[in-house]
Amino acid sequence: MAIYRDIEQLIQYGLNKKMVSVWDVDYVRNALFHLFELDGKTPEPVQAEDVPDEPVQVLDRMLDYAVEQGLMEDNTTTERDLFDPKIMDQLMPKPSEVIRNFYQTFEARGPIAATDYFYQLSKDSHYIRTNRIEKNKHWYSETEYGDLEITINLSKPEKDPKAIAAARAKGDGPNYPKCLLCKENVGYAGRLDHPARDNHRVIPMDLEGEHWFLQYSPYVYYNEHAIVFSREHRPMSITKDSFDRLLDFTDQLPHYFIGSNADLPIVGGSILSHDHFQGGHHEFPMAQAPIEQEFTIQGFKDIKAGIVRWPMSVIRLRSEDRSRLSAVADQILTSWRGYTDEEADVYAETDGEPHNTITPIARYRNGAFEMDLVLRNNRTSDEHPMGIFHPHENVHHIKKENIGLIEVMGLAVLPGRLIEEMNQLTEYMKTDELDGKALQDERTAKHVTWAKQMNIAENEDIEERLRQEVGKRFSTVLEHAGVFKRTQAGQEAFTRFIKQIM
Repeated sequence: MAIYRDIEQLIQYGLNKKMVSVWDVDYVRNALFHLFELDGKTPEPVQAEDVPDEPVQVLDRMLDYAVEQGLMEDNTTTERDLFDPKIMDQLMPKPSEVIRNFYQTFEARGPIAATDYFYQLSKDSHYIRTNRIEKNKHWYSETEYGDLEITINLSKPEKDPKAIAAARAKGDGPNYPKCLLCKENVGYAGRLDHPARDNHRVIPMDLEGEHWFLQYSPYVYYNEHAIVFSREHRPMSITKDSFDRLLDFTDQLPHYFIGSNADLPIVGGSILSHDHFQGGHHEFPMAQAPIEQEFTIQGFKDIKAGIVRWPMSVIRLRSEDRSRLSAVADQILTSWRGYTDEEADVYAETDGEPHNTITPIARYRNGAFEMDLVLRNNRTSDEHPMGIFHPHENVHHIKKENIGLIEVMGLAVLPGRLIEEMNQLTEYMKTDELDGKALQDERTAKHVTWAKQMNIAENEDIEERLRQEVGKRFSTVLEHAGVFKRTQAGQEAFTRFIKQIM
């Protein structure tokens, strides 16, 4: 039976990736026999050239076998994604072994080697689905704020209609784990409304005396896209403790940046129910943006401070003393929480609802700690019901979702629909049909006004021009999210806020 050959190939893959040792082979083989309800068979040797460098093809064949044998309820993406972590988990070291290897590597070879080990294991185990991530489209667009990063997300599959219907038929699922970030996800089998995490591992970290954990995102948007989450399931909250923990993290892993989504709806991330950060080994466009106006804060003359040249409203702080950096960041946060400037349309609260918060980002660079504080406000109005400082309706054809931490730093995560829409729009532009077929096509109608503003030159590469214009549109999205606009009046308003904290 072919399934026996696939099992042997997968075991050899695990040996090559050092996920298992030779002493684990019989145990792993028998575990896979049990998973596939096989009686067992004396293994036949596997030729070196038959051992894959990545497991996807072998896993696909094994999943097909599981479908044929009735081991899966249905042959849907959701069902397959619930089963293949169970296969890979047979090769995975136990959580305690992964943690021990991480910290032994950390002590012997340093933090970069430790995160390299954990990131590679997360990819080799198919927890990070690199085969899907490779489908994402990625490029840089030149704007007045530097080269912004653009990613069109094609990796995370949409839920199968059958899976949605089945989950709905079963009613509310169990309240376990409480969310996608809870530590209880490690080894969790999953269900139709919750992904399988059999092959998931996390690394415990102490941040300012509190228990936190490090993991990677299954669908990384940038290099070593890490998630750092509290042991306790509690709501997002930006406080001085947040600043202390962010800076403590950069002290331990100085090659990683780390930041937090804001703690209010609209300007926060997609998960506000569990306190967490995002980090990684990546330099975002905002980190490269220069200071355009320096200032000094009373009582903190040792702290370098300035306004960053960026479409959003960003204060950059820099110091070799992370406790001082955290203290001044807290002073700015406290001031911003209660700040109102009617002329700039900024209100700290309305009807008792708070609106002001901060998206903080920390890094260690050139011998000093650095923290960017991005001022946020989540107020809505009749004109802008989704948010005054949120992408406005005229840019929704490109991006209308919340502007979270990743977008704030200059990486646009755009919906997969744009691939087909941009391809079709290109064809209509080539045949000069913007006023005809493009308006009649629901895929492109929303883009026509924008496309007609481009003034395409003869023989110009329209596809490349569209990519660049998407980036410029994204810079407009960020300008909309900025509380102090990039106008003379907006910058004067920013200066008013700075002066009252100096």
